[in-house]
Amino acid sequence: MRRPGLRSRVAAAFAAGAFALSASMAALSYEFTSQALMAGRERSALRSAYLDAGVVHAGLATERPDISAVLSTLNTGSTRRALLLRDGRWYARGADAGLTDAIPPALRDMVERGKLSMQRVHTDSGPAVVVGVPLPSSTGFYVIDSMNELDQTLRTLALVLTLVAAGTTAAGAGFGWYLTRRVLRPLETVTAAAREITAGDLSARLDPATEPDLERLTTSFNEMVDQLSARLERDRRFAADVSHELRSPLQTLSAATSVLDRHRPQLQGRAATAVTLLSSEVDRFQRLVTDLLELARDDQPPQLAPLDVAELAREECQARGLPQRIVTLADGSASIWPLDRRRFTQILGNLLDNADRHGGGATAVRLSQTPDAFVMEVDDEGPGVRPEDRAAIFDRFVRGPAASARGDSDGTGLGLALVARHTSAHGGQVTVTDRPGGGARFRVELPRMNL
Repeated sequence: MRRPGLRSRVAAAFAAGAFALSASMAALSYEFTSQALMAGRERSALRSAYLDAGVVHAGLATERPDISAVLSTLNTGSTRRALLLRDGRWYARGADAGLTDAIPPALRDMVERGKLSMQRVHTDSGPAVVVGVPLPSSTGFYVIDSMNELDQTLRTLALVLTLVAAGTTAAGAGFGWYLTRRVLRPLETVTAAAREITAGDLSARLDPATEPDLERLTTSFNEMVDQLSARLERDRRFAADVSHELRSPLQTLSAATSVLDRHRPQLQGRAATAVTLLSSEVDRFQRLVTDLLELARDDQPPQLAPLDVAELAREECQARGLPQRIVTLADGSASIWPLDRRRFTQILGNLLDNADRHGGGATAVRLSQTPDAFVMEVDDEGPGVRPEDRAAIFDRFVRGPAASARGDSDGTGLGLALVARHTSAHGGQVTVTDRPGGGARFRVELPRMNL
């Protein structure tokens, strides 16, 4: 499973922190507010019950009190219900509707013992608070005060606090994302510069004045690039100088080998074999020096010009004894591409030579284009390239499993490296996959931004 990026982790941390803080504050706010409102509501219920109990007590002071009439004089409104328990009998203003069942036995016991009592209960109509007031003559006065309105208020408060917590969490995540983006912006600049350097632009540098806090990083980065550029330039000059110095003795050696080769029919046995091997190795040496010189000057920018790639591909195939019919141009694709002729010729030529040496010869050269790139594919019918060798095969002087993945060869080990370097100089990429039916398929993609 892929690990989330730094920006996602920081945003998640900010969101978690904001959620924890907002949830805690919301819980505390709800608890304090609900307790305060509940306490106020209970005090109000208690005061009202005291006042009503006084009215009832005065009404019951007569010789033959009309209890129902006394209860009817109370102003209880629509949220309060008054009950009277006298001589084991319940009295109410209207129908009981199960109100007496809502009075807890424990509260009745307290009132019967002459103690004022209050308790929260839940009735059929919702939450309520019951206040019991003891009166003389073993009489108990009870008021059931509905708390539906307070309960709705608390529900609304909980919803508001939940929305506030959710909004705070979202704001925390957004702030974390924004802050991380601001913090990582200098690193994105470094990444862009590194990408340019990887693409071959060794002139890319960072401006220390852009982010003063990262001055040491930008300075170290620029020094690293300067040293890398100097090292590559020394290597390039060394390869160019060595290759140039080898050309003269190599030409002499080639001329001498040519003389021996012409007299090879007159030689016998091991002498003739030695001349054959010498001629083959001199040819290989010449290709190696030529490729080294090409690598030494591949840092030059491509010279783009309109190029008929279909015609060029047919010419390269014909020069190698391949049928021109293997070159195909996809329907709707233009045959004129803006390319560096020298570089593209080497790309195609090296791929054809590679197919000839390792893949039994090229079987197809397909030219097409996508909305973003020009595409060339070269197929062969060889053993293919193992997945673990598909990246290393484009390195210079590769040896070992990657080098032998496509069979024995007398190549220089630089052909595919040149393909990769010339493709990169155009801003493109080259890959290798399996060809349906067996063999390898080399795919070169060159960006159309040059149009």
